[in-house]
Amino acid sequence: VQERMSDPPTNSAVRSVLSILVRKGHLVSEYDGPRYVYSHTVPVQRARRSALMHVVRTFFGGSVEGTVAMLLQLEDSRLTPEERARLKALIDRASEEGR
Repeated sequence: VQERMSDPPTNSAVRSVLSILVRKGHLVSEYDGPRYVYSHTVPVQRARRSALMHVVRTFFGGSVEGTVAMLLQLEDSRLTPEERARLKALIDRASEEGR
């Protein structure tokens, strides 16, 4: 874990956080020779959805519109014509579904 981080925390801090995540059920650990190997317990798509909804509720008062507007205002959020077309199609479909 530490090898993948820039400015990594101490080894004991990483072990402590991993231990908490295992205890909360977010990770599972398996002993493999001289080390533990950690794996996620929640499907990635579900974890992404949960994390994003937390951000929407916490920082944007539950406003999806406000969240999307902020994303589009970011300087490094340049969209290609293809990406804009896909997003427009998603918005159109959501509108048809009453969302």
